[in-house]
Amino acid sequence: MSGVVINAITVPPDRREEFEARFRGRAGHVSKAEGFEAFELQRPTNGDRYHVYTRWRSQEDFEAWRSSTYFQEGHRQHQEQGPVSTESEVWILEVIESEYAPSA
Repeated sequence: MSGVVINAITVPPDRREEFEARFRGRAGHVSKAEGFEAFELQRPTNGDRYHVYTRWRSQEDFEAWRSSTYFQEGHRQHQEQGPVSTESEVWILEVIESEYAPSA
């Protein structure tokens, strides 16, 4: 089973350049996580919501990454640098069939 985690992040227009720079800076680090398969940042077409799509082998792999010291340290560093987003929501979806994940 493969799962997709969607993080919808609200970023004010005046902080978007900084947000995208931070995302580019950490994208390579995320790929080192166990069970991580792919990611994509979609810029807002209207409004101010970015969607960050990540694909994991399983929800357990995603949860293990979020509870890792590596993730916690990175999260702490981002907080110290100052927030660029005002809110964030996470959805976890199971991929049943798509061009990217074969059906189970």
